[in-house]
Amino acid sequence: MSIKPDHWIEKMALEYKMIEPFEPKQISAGVVSYGLSSYGYDIRVADEFKIFTNVFTTVVDPKHFDDRSFVEFKGEICTIPPNSFALARTVEYFRIPRDVLTICVGKSTYARCGIIVNVTPFEPEWEGYATLEISNTTPLPARIYANEGIAQVIFFQASEVCRVSYADKKGRYQRQMGITLPQVTPSADRA
Repeated sequence: MSIKPDHWIEKMALEYKMIEPFEPKQISAGVVSYGLSSYGYDIRVADEFKIFTNVFTTVVDPKHFDDRSFVEFKGEICTIPPNSFALARTVEYFRIPRDVLTICVGKSTYARCGIIVNVTPFEPEWEGYATLEISNTTPLPARIYANEGIAQVIFFQASEVCRVSYADKKGRYQRQMGITLPQVTPSADRA
């Protein structure tokens, strides 16, 4: 498995629509940077957010998630309360090739402010907008700027294609179009 450089990422984005929209250079003037980098791609956060709230005192349960745990917000600046988090999505839509796996890490600009971004790997043949979890680890409110950089995706290409891709196993987050809340497929004996 090898990390892929900028020219490979650009080729895959332009020829195979791996990333749409695609920014072929780093944009950094006056914004948290985004676009193509040496060995990755800095993704942007869209202007749609689900901010965690304790208003309804629900229990956070990944198997039975109560969407009343969030307040929806749309705008250019999202303020995450202290010691809380928000879900968001990428501006970019991804189509990951069968021989590629990605890892996504938060940008240092936000990390230096106590803001941590968590994104699970994009598996082979996964497609969609990525749902982002943005945690404010500080005791103060934190601002997130929509349509600016939030994390970097690093692409790994395998020497062989996998036996079973995300598309093959019909993953529940395939082709997600918006912010997608946790989903657990019920077991056959409980259905």
